[in-house]
Amino acid sequence: MTNTTTYLPPMNSVKHRRRPSWHAPGPSTTDAFTAATATDPHAALMHGHDHEGLTERTRHLYGTVEDADDAEEVQANKSKKMSEMITPYLAQHIPQQYNPLGATSGGAQDQRPSTANTKFCYRHRPDLLCRRQADEPSMEQLQDELGRESQADQQSIANVWSLFSAAPSRHRNLMLQGILAQCCFPQLSFISSSVRNLIKIDFLGALPAELGFKILCYLDTTSLCQASQVNRRWRQLADDDVVWHKMCEQHIDRKCTKCGWGLPLLDQRRLRHEKRRIQLRASGRGLNEWSPNITPQPETFVPPTTLVHRSTDGVESPNGTKRPAPEESSLAYVSSKRSCTSAEVGQDELSSYFDCAKKRPWKDVYKDRFKVGSNWKYGRYSTRTFKGHTNGVMCLQFDDEVLITGSYDATVKVWDIKTGQELRTLTGHTQGIRCLQFEDSKLITGSLDKTIKIWNWRTGALIKTLCGHSHGVIGLHMADKLLASASSDNTIMVHDFTHMKRTRLLGHTDWVNAVKLDVPSRTLFSASDDMTVKLWDLDTHHCIKTYEGHVGQVQQVLPLPRAFEIDEDDFVANANNDTSDTASLASDTTQSFTQLPTSSSHTTDEPSFFPNDPSRPDPPSYMLTGSLDGTIRLWHVPSGRCVHRFFGHVEGIWSLAADSLRLVSGAEDKTIKIWDPRTGKHERTLTGHTGPVTCVGLSDERVVSGSEDGTVRVHCFVSEEL
Repeated sequence: MTNTTTYLPPMNSVKHRRRPSWHAPGPSTTDAFTAATATDPHAALMHGHDHEGLTERTRHLYGTVEDADDAEEVQANKSKKMSEMITPYLAQHIPQQYNPLGATSGGAQDQRPSTANTKFCYRHRPDLLCRRQADEPSMEQLQDELGRESQADQQSIANVWSLFSAAPSRHRNLMLQGILAQCCFPQLSFISSSVRNLIKIDFLGALPAELGFKILCYLDTTSLCQASQVNRRWRQLADDDVVWHKMCEQHIDRKCTKCGWGLPLLDQRRLRHEKRRIQLRASGRGLNEWSPNITPQPETFVPPTTLVHRSTDGVESPNGTKRPAPEESSLAYVSSKRSCTSAEVGQDELSSYFDCAKKRPWKDVYKDRFKVGSNWKYGRYSTRTFKGHTNGVMCLQFDDEVLITGSYDATVKVWDIKTGQELRTLTGHTQGIRCLQFEDSKLITGSLDKTIKIWNWRTGALIKTLCGHSHGVIGLHMADKLLASASSDNTIMVHDFTHMKRTRLLGHTDWVNAVKLDVPSRTLFSASDDMTVKLWDLDTHHCIKTYEGHVGQVQQVLPLPRAFEIDEDDFVANANNDTSDTASLASDTTQSFTQLPTSSSHTTDEPSFFPNDPSRPDPPSYMLTGSLDGTIRLWHVPSGRCVHRFFGHVEGIWSLAADSLRLVSGAEDKTIKIWDPRTGKHERTLTGHTGPVTCVGLSDERVVSGSEDGTVRVHCFVSEEL
């Protein structure tokens, strides 16, 4: 019988070894591991953080089937000791994080400190509504991978998560620093790719709606459209009327100082109607929280007596389109809302103030205007030709429904501007018709037969005939209750229908071709074949100022709106670096560009036109003139300087039309040119007439021209008609 001797390593050898071989099983190793865990519980969490899990090492340590029961017993003891370590930590920190207002020992409730929960980021503050939503795909993937592990490993991983979740901010940072210090490059790469999206904060979701509106109002159109595609919350804010109302105010009927874009005009009364509601919504105020800092309007409002559009004074030529005037705010809508704030009205009605049905979203309004503005910018338009006159067309005017033209064939024709159908022909003049203007159903025409006739163009009835000139009537303009007419007898006649009197203005030495009234300042502009433009005082009937510079007969004068502002340095740069097919020059001396007023109000450098009546408004600061010398001139009215000269037409200019965004001219060279009046830049040339272009009209969507070839051409920039 052979004796079997079992080799046991000496105890000192176990002491000096840093780590026993995983392939040398023995109870001494288990005892050492258990002893280390008992003396240092935290080592159980951090022990052996290499690429193999604890379960894998345990499987190697107890590799035989006979030792499986012992391994389970060791694992159970380890889990029990780990629970004993984790439970006190969670009991200490969880109430502090999730229940900061717990009851005190005396039974009284704690008062919330001013800095409650401020040590946690907004994602982990339970009292905030902006906590991050769980990412469903990521959580599903995490759950699947966790389910592949054993129950013991799942318990260990859950314990680590619980510790980190309950830890305050300072402990979290320490834990993360320790974990990152032990990560290898593949793990660091995984962390980097995962954190990239997690650190993105939805600031619009975290901020109040009022601040979100404020931020979005700084974006351009493209950025706003991109922001609306982020999520539902962003879309709700980015598509709100507050943001797009601001965008419309910034771009419509004006050139934006940031992007240079200007969009056609919309109904300004609606813009004024909803301005206060939009301001209250943007500031987070309710209906009764009126503040003069938001909208300086009185608490009581008087509804307007009429909603009929009035014609603008001194903005459009008689040949141009009828534009609705920016009336005083029609606040019947707001007044009706205010009348609901009595004691009987319930809270539901007040809360529905901002939820009332809107006429149309402001984003849709901007979108439609943007399409039209893009068509203007890139020259996308359709053309329709109206034929019916037997002689040259000398004057025209149109609105959204009808076009009215006057001709040398002594007739006036009314057209459907959308279809080109001739609706009516008015006869009564014995010679050619040189000028006309209509408002609502009233039409005024001036003819070479020396008379002015007033018609109801809807019925064709002649209402009245005015006489007074000894020669043909060349131009006319009606504003308010005043009618001014220009004649080839070198005089101007002003008819005052309020006081039923007529005044003759004398001073020009040749035919007077055009007149324009400015009702606020009670002045009149006139252009004549004597190559001058005069400014008249309608109170004293004297000439205030004469503007000289043209070397040909001046055919048109066009005062620009008071809101029209320019930077005259733009004209200098454009004149010296013009790359278009036409040229434009600034005034002759560079000294004239210094210290210039940019608004209609006079400054200390320019004396007032009416020093004896300080309350009387001055005339518009700028005006345009067109002459048979082939040039258009932009004048500074108070100083009498020529700010800019527009060159490009090769023959004389017969007609002008302008709005806040563009200038249109028609000339003897059979062309129509479109200009930017603020910079002098030529934008486009329209052709098609076979005779001189004698009259032009301009609106937000169309350019209409009449010619001596007897035709009228309508250029439409609306997408639906392209």
